[in-house]
Amino acid sequence: MWTDSLGNPVTVEGEAGVGALNDFAEGFIASEARAANVLEAALRDDSPMVQAYAAAVHLFAETRNAAANSRPFLARALAGQGRCTPRERRFIEAIDAWAGSDIPRAIALHEQQAREYPRDLASLKLGHYHLFNTGNSPGMLRLALACLPAAGDVPYLHGMLAFAWEQCHLLEQAEAAARRAIDMCRKEPWAHHALAHVMLTQGRVQEGHAFLEEVSPTWIGLNSFMVTHNWWHQALFALEMARHDEVLALYDERVWGVAKDYSQDQINAVSLLARLELAGVDVGERWQDLGGYLAARVQDQVLPFLDMQYLYGLARAGRAEAGSLMRNIEQHADLALGHRAAAWQQVCVPASRGLMAHAQGDFERAVNELGLALPRLLEIGGSHAQRDLFAQVHLDSLVRTGRLAAAQHLLQQQIRSQPQSQRLKRQAAPVYAALGLEPVACGVL
Repeated sequence: MWTDSLGNPVTVEGEAGVGALNDFAEGFIASEARAANVLEAALRDDSPMVQAYAAAVHLFAETRNAAANSRPFLARALAGQGRCTPRERRFIEAIDAWAGSDIPRAIALHEQQAREYPRDLASLKLGHYHLFNTGNSPGMLRLALACLPAAGDVPYLHGMLAFAWEQCHLLEQAEAAARRAIDMCRKEPWAHHALAHVMLTQGRVQEGHAFLEEVSPTWIGLNSFMVTHNWWHQALFALEMARHDEVLALYDERVWGVAKDYSQDQINAVSLLARLELAGVDVGERWQDLGGYLAARVQDQVLPFLDMQYLYGLARAGRAEAGSLMRNIEQHADLALGHRAAAWQQVCVPASRGLMAHAQGDFERAVNELGLALPRLLEIGGSHAQRDLFAQVHLDSLVRTGRLAAAQHLLQQQIRSQPQSQRLKRQAAPVYAALGLEPVACGVL
């Protein structure tokens, strides 16, 4: 029997099939664009895992029709299960559960796979994807630790561990894992990403900016999400340093424009433009360009974290589709069942109303609606750094509605944890001045 590059037995008809499987599995865990090569291979190779991997690529599109597009490939994978290994059968079942929106079952299957076949790191990475989208960072850590004894020789496992540690607020362990991954393989963009998270959280802004600049030449051959998202992190460091021209240049040249029709590239763009405006930067006509692509997302309702950012971008662009998307979010939430219901109904709906209100200048409503959602934002998924956008919008609304004591309470805590942030200091100074605390405002600056 053939084996893949991680030593897992695979059911294929020849060497070309093994190559297709390796392109996906290696490319997926290394964040490389070659993972998508399996789509072409699936047109000529009916091997069940080739078909299952192709189905997964379609599902990663995160669009309303992604599941339907995956079904022909998934049907062929399911039809061939009888000749597969137990590991392969479980993986195919997990993709089937994903396509059917049964995410708890998909997670359970990936967790079982991590225990029984710990070198199936593509399965681990997919488990991380689902756990991340449901806000379950301890689950991410549990899965990665289960694989460590058998796959500790693989640098990308340490990168996955690093991000799981970081999302659990275990920053020292996260940094150690990220640096181990990078020592094993300098081109490990997920480990770069995890370490950027650590440095941002710890307020190591200048060090983080220098680190990403140093490793950025290795970001070659990556998928669009990974390369644009790492540049997004570099833009966040530059924004904290008040290097606004650099941030705008990064948006134009690195963050927006690689794959304008892809969900993750779109939310990177929304988030960065919003943060620039919250920092007082004029972004020109960039919302209008972005809004034209977001308009296609009105009927998606795949993940609440995505819809919330599509909505804000459409509203800032002044697009009529913002109203349609808001109505679709509310209708989808009304119909949501099971594990999906709470996140849509109790978090996404009020947060979306608050975001739309802020974008349209109704800051009073933004305070009230976002205030309902903020304590439970973890449930919509996304990282700490990504969800911070919603806290920034809420803080801006507090200031604009004259709730300065509440704003000071939040701002000063952030300044203490981010002493290098020029952005926060600039935001805090007028708040202190308006509170009649001019000497403190001078000290903050």
